[in-house]
Amino acid sequence: MHTQSREINLLTPSRELPLYGKRILVTAPRNYAYRLSEQIIKKGGLPVFMPTIETCYLSNYTKLDAALHHIDEFDWIVFTSRNGIAAFFHRMNDLDIPVSVVQKCHLCALGKDAESLLSFCGKVDLIPAESSPAGIVAELAKLPQIQDKKVLIPAPEVVGLPEPDVVPNLITDLQKLGIEVTRVPTYITQGLNKSIYGIELNLIRQGTIDVIAFSSTAEVESFLTMVNSPSDYERCIIACFGPYTTANARKLGMNVSIVSRDYSSFEGFAEAMSTTGYAYAAFSPL
Repeated sequence: MHTQSREINLLTPSRELPLYGKRILVTAPRNYAYRLSEQIIKKGGLPVFMPTIETCYLSNYTKLDAALHHIDEFDWIVFTSRNGIAAFFHRMNDLDIPVSVVQKCHLCALGKDAESLLSFCGKVDLIPAESSPAGIVAELAKLPQIQDKKVLIPAPEVVGLPEPDVVPNLITDLQKLGIEVTRVPTYITQGLNKSIYGIELNLIRQGTIDVIAFSSTAEVESFLTMVNSPSDYERCIIACFGPYTTANARKLGMNVSIVSRDYSSFEGFAEAMSTTGYAYAAFSPL
C-alpha cells in the first residue's frame, strides 16, 4: 500500500504548481521572510522581498534584565512570537543566567514557535489549539486558580509606528481573568525607510505584483507609510496571515481577499494563496 505525500514533488514541472509565475510581495521582516518565501517557492511562486519592518535587539535592557533576574517570581511565561523567544534566551545567555531557571515556570508558545522554544530550553507546557492570543486566553482560562498566577509576557517595543492592538488586548483579556500580568520589552519592531524600495514600489504601481502578503499588522502600518494612496496598490491582491492581521488591515482601509485559516505556520499561508479558489487573471474578491 502506498501513501501519498502532502509535499509537492520537487521534480514537478513548474507550470503544474499552483502559484506558477505569480509574483508575491513578502513584507515580513527578513528573519521571517525567508521561511514564508520558501513555502511560496515550493508552490511555484516568485517571492519579491520588501520587508516593511525589521526586528532587532533592544537599546536599553533595564526592564528585561530586571525580569530575568527575578524570573522565579512568575508562574507562566507567555511568548507571542519567535522573535520574543530568541531575544529572551539570547539575553539570558549574555547575562550568564542558566536556562534551568525557567524550569520552574510554565511556558507557552504559539504554533510552530514551540519548536523554537524547545530548541532553547527543551520545555513547552502549552501550545494553544488556536494559534492566537485568543487561543492563549481560552487555554489559560481553563486552569484552576489561574487568577492567582503571575504571567510574564516578553513583547516587542514598537518604534516609529502605531502599536498593533494584539499584545495590549492580550494583556487586557488576561487581566480580566484576574491574572497579574507583567509586560517586558524584549526586542524592537520598527519601520524601514521607503527610500530603499524604489524598484519594488514601482513594480507595485505598475501592477506587476500579483499578491501583497502581510503576516502582521505592523507590516501593514509601515507599508501604508511607503505608498502615496490606495491607487498605488489597487491592482494587487491583498493576502493576510490569520484573522487578526486581516481585521486590522481592513480597519486601515485595505480590501483583504485572501485570509489564511491555518495560521500556525507559513505553510498554511502559502496554501491559502494557492487554493483560495480564484483565478488570478480574473479575480473575484471573497
